[in-house]
Amino acid sequence: MLKVLFVCVHNSARSQMAEAFFNQYAANTDCAESAGIEPGKLNSYVVQAMSEKGIDISANETKGVFNLYKEGRTYSHVITVCDAEAAQRCPIFPGISRIIMWSFPDPSTFTGSDEEIMQQVRAVRDTIEEKVKAFIANPLDENVL
Repeated sequence: MLKVLFVCVHNSARSQMAEAFFNQYAANTDCAESAGIEPGKLNSYVVQAMSEKGIDISANETKGVFNLYKEGRTYSHVITVCDAEAAQRCPIFPGISRIIMWSFPDPSTFTGSDEEIMQQVRAVRDTIEEKVKAFIANPLDENVL
């Protein structure tokens, strides 16, 4: 059984997408949660991009990774989806079999018109979706990491 925690800085975009895709594609015995180092507000562009894939995350709330740590939550894998510097601030959870770092651009930094921002968010969304699918298919394959 896989129990995965996806972590990014604000839990407003990348980790939310990864959690949603994992829970959509994984076996019923597997599950994922997401959290942020500094929880923020859910990114409206990400909500729209996920809606285009038929996944509604509009009611999701952002969570703090340190709160999950304090609650004693355990995971088989912790996957950071932010840059390496931010990932270093993630607490070490007891009982983790693997800590994995995936780096994706931060949608909160995207600029341009609404359509230009959406195009960038869609690109990140699609990359995260493919990475999550590959991980689910073979969570021990170092080549998908």
